[in-house]
Amino acid sequence: MDLLRHLRHFVVVARELHFGRAAEVLGMAQPPLSQSIQRLERELAVELFDRSRRQVRLTTAGQLLLGEADDLLAGERRVRHLMRQIREGALGVFRAGVPPETPAVTLRALLDRLAAAAPGLDVDLHELTSGEQVRMLAEGRLDAGLLHHPVRADGLRFGPPVDVPVGVLLPRASPLARPREVALADLAGLDLVGPPRTTAPGWYDHVLDVCRRHGFTPRRVRPARNPEFIFGLLLAGGAVALEPAASARREPRIAWRPLAGAPLAKRTSAAWPDRSAHPAAVMFGQLAVEVLAAEEPPPPAPIVPSARPWPVLFDTTRH
Repeated sequence: MDLLRHLRHFVVVARELHFGRAAEVLGMAQPPLSQSIQRLERELAVELFDRSRRQVRLTTAGQLLLGEADDLLAGERRVRHLMRQIREGALGVFRAGVPPETPAVTLRALLDRLAAAAPGLDVDLHELTSGEQVRMLAEGRLDAGLLHHPVRADGLRFGPPVDVPVGVLLPRASPLARPREVALADLAGLDLVGPPRTTAPGWYDHVLDVCRRHGFTPRRVRPARNPEFIFGLLLAGGAVALEPAASARREPRIAWRPLAGAPLAKRTSAAWPDRSAHPAAVMFGQLAVEVLAAEEPPPPAPIVPSARPWPVLFDTTRH
């Protein structure tokens, strides 16, 4: 028996106290409505309406049931509303992974956009490399992630990508920082500093392949995860890093120069399990890409090192 459906019928009849008008309100014929009320009375083993007179009246049982039915039907509407919000990804916990190098302004913008789009969603962000995210997505411990391509993984669906140009990070005092752009072949004889292969195997292999095809075979590849450690190795001399322009914001003694011919671009997109995906995954993927694209700064103007004995702490040519 569909108790809630019969209760809805009962409430309308109890309000109208007329089966004909109640049937019109419900958009149904009167005989099925009468049968529905009789079925409810048999189920509850009480009479809900006094039909002994020409006017329909509620019995004591009917009066008591009316208040209870209102509460039950209001509860049903709340449950349906909550379930719809969960289906649409507006409620619940959403576990998402982001790369460790994601700038703070980007994280703040992403969280703000998610809060505006789904105020009831509890976003649980985790700082994870692409390799870690792929494993956790496969194990069901993550609902979505931001991955650096290329990604070798089955069972994942990807959102729209955003491509961020990759340039070279090097000390501002380096002669290579003087030109407006740097060719990969100009880096010959230098070390390459960057995250270890385990963090994003596909991207790691792609970078080395592009470097070799453009005349740069690093003297050695030096793994480094922490940005401060990367900057320290670069400032010590004899090494460069290949990263987006935003990476240079953290250290004024490091310059970023675009690569001639733009042979490298870091492609990032959201990913989530192909099956049983969280309802908020698609929304997260779209918002993340919009934020990443908006946060990408323009390439900085070249700085010509001077012979001043003090370190260059500010780029005066930007003003």
